Amino acid sequence: MRLGNIQLPQRLLIALCLFYVFAGVANASSGDRLPEFKNCVTDCISANCGKGGPQIPLHHGALLWTCPSECDYTCQHIVTSQRLSRDPPYLTPIHQFHGKWPFHRFLGLQEPFSVLFSLLNFLAHYWGISRLKAEIPASYALRKYYIGFGYCGFASWTFSMIFHARDFVVTERLDYFAAALSVMYGLFYAPIRVFRLDRPSASATDSSTSRSSTLIRVWAVLCASLYCAHVFYLTFIRFDYTYNMAANVAVGIITNVLWTGFSVVRVRKVGRLWAAWPGLIVAWIVLAMGLELFDFAPWGGMVDAHSLWHLGTVGPTVWWYNFLIKDAREDLQDKRLKA
Repeated sequence: MRLGNIQLPQRLLIALCLFYVFAGVANASSGDRLPEFKNCVTDCISANCGKGGPQIPLHHGALLWTCPSECDYTCQHIVTSQRLSRDPPYLTPIHQFHGKWPFHRFLGLQEPFSVLFSLLNFLAHYWGISRLKAEIPASYALRKYYIGFGYCGFASWTFSMIFHARDFVVTERLDYFAAALSVMYGLFYAPIRVFRLDRPSASATDSSTSRSSTLIRVWAVLCASLYCAHVFYLTFIRFDYTYNMAANVAVGIITNVLWTGFSVVRVRKVGRLWAAWPGLIVAWIVLAMGLELFDFAPWGGMVDAHSLWHLGTVGPTVWWYNFLIKDAREDLQDKRLKA
């Protein structure tokens, strides 16, 4: 249906929904309240943002940098440099502005190393999916769930790159929602593999196969409903950062416990080192997450704890795909031996 054919009440409803989805208030930070920062931005806009002002570089304009946002960015660094020049760094804490450190841009990218490390994660998933498709036969029951995990990774790291390239309310929310999708999908497919929900009971019959499929469908609907409720709450009720973090951590902990328990049981059963990989990968990710707890002003104005957390997930992602492929091969080999 074309917008021109939509009646006025429907247009108002659409506009209201878009407002709730994309509207928001930037995080207030200590830097925002500094009088010298406020004065700098006001003076810069007055001097440069009228007719005849300096032209914004093309690559900045492509990333939606405007004259006021250029002034805001410039004043962040002017104020930070002035404060650091007056006192030693250990006596003058670097202030955050709008919820972020004063990063130095590169080619207009707001947080260049977070973008780069997000790209590395995206490429890790691309590599992993390519290997899954090449080395696991399409007939293998778990293959589609593993590929689904890869596509969720695509979405998560794509929106992460977009958000760190330019921080707007819409890019922030898309980043959060895609990350939550990836976390929830991790919880969805973990018990399918851990408890082999894809398999019917030992005495395979048509009814047991049907029950197995039904159980997976019910589990899928439950996970999808929880995810939709999460997005609905953050979009239409309250965008609560604390709740969002708590929800993702809770789901992540359950998933990690499942895979850690799987490792313990598998190592005892098969006595092979590769069976412990999931538990070791979980430990690696937990240690990498610790970087988020020790936030610090960016080194060189570009590399901060959050970007390093992104870097720290590249290795486990590659390792995880290696595990999925190794596990699938062992499973297929066992089936052939029992046949």
